[in-house]
Amino acid sequence: MAVAAENQSQPPQNDLPYVLILKPPTAFSIFGDHFFHSPKFQFLKPFESPLPLPQFLLTHAQSVQAILTSASGSVTADTIRLLPRLGLVVTTSQGINHIDLSECRRRGIAVAGAGTIFSTDCADSAVGLLLDVLRKVSAANRYVKQGLWSTQGNYPLGYKLGGKQVGIVGLGSIRCSISYNSRSKKPSVPYTFYPNVVELAVNCDALIICCALTDETHHLIGKEVLSALGKDGVIINIARGPIIDEKELVQCLIKREIRGAGLDVFEHEPDVPVELLALDNVVMSPHKAVCTTESLEELRKTVTSTLTYFATKVHSQSRPLRLHIIDMVVKTHRLTYNRGQPQRLPFIREQPQRLPHFDVTGHILQGEVRCSMLQGEKEMMTKSWCVAIIR
Repeated sequence: MAVAAENQSQPPQNDLPYVLILKPPTAFSIFGDHFFHSPKFQFLKPFESPLPLPQFLLTHAQSVQAILTSASGSVTADTIRLLPRLGLVVTTSQGINHIDLSECRRRGIAVAGAGTIFSTDCADSAVGLLLDVLRKVSAANRYVKQGLWSTQGNYPLGYKLGGKQVGIVGLGSIRCSISYNSRSKKPSVPYTFYPNVVELAVNCDALIICCALTDETHHLIGKEVLSALGKDGVIINIARGPIIDEKELVQCLIKREIRGAGLDVFEHEPDVPVELLALDNVVMSPHKAVCTTESLEELRKTVTSTLTYFATKVHSQSRPLRLHIIDMVVKTHRLTYNRGQPQRLPFIREQPQRLPHFDVTGHILQGEVRCSMLQGEKEMMTKSWCVAIIR
């Protein structure tokens, strides 16, 4: 370990592209730091170096060409400015609020994430948490294990899930049967749309939080929304902790102003409000809604293929790639992409405003994409963020 740390403190000597890992992803603690290994690139790990992070970054500033991060590793404008050759930021998370997208856009740095890899797992967890809160599965389990069934009799009854009206805050790729609130009505979705979260809460028995964390959604769920949900309401959060005003939530749960909560995320992770630990109407998990063996394996393939493709291009070209983030919505229709025959693709903003055409001739980095294009004669698919290499 001492030799590794010493090597990490020295400027790199070979010509393989260097990928900076700001903080170890969750997969490292589960599978080891070889999880994303590839012979096409090598990692720089400041957390294994005795150098302070700013000094480490200055030492390796001319070598870092990509960053691998996770939800807990912020990629700030200050960090980006220290790395003049940076061309790609890959995050293992679905959310990208920990990355300074404005600075990436200004520098022409591509950003790739987990995309829809975790969507099914998140949906499973949301339903599991909701069912657990309503039927009191975890609380009843503790009751039995503590030997209380034989001494105190039957455990109090739970509540039926069937027939409940469930509201989704932020209808993206994580879906179940529902009414929903989002920035705009989704024409392709057959669910009831409410233009604001308070109105959604009034008309639902449970709210599932799925939206991204942004300046606009910070503390989106506060006292007004929780009061609108009412004493029979349940709230589930599998998105980001700060979307809920945690202090207000704690008080509502203590006072039984809502029925219960299922929480996978918290405002100040890994710290959890101590008041929640004693409440039997709260079910919690340690930010693991996205984590299954299968999804992490898919993540490994996506991350390594993205970094490998980038590293191969960097290694094979004397001039740097021009990497662009295209943060616009693709028109919802099918186009084809023929190998070697670039198509002109029309893009529009969320307010229908036509933008200039782009010639897309490269490979789409897998990740969090608004449009995904595969090489060969494949149909273009609409997803959630687009990261493309444009020559």
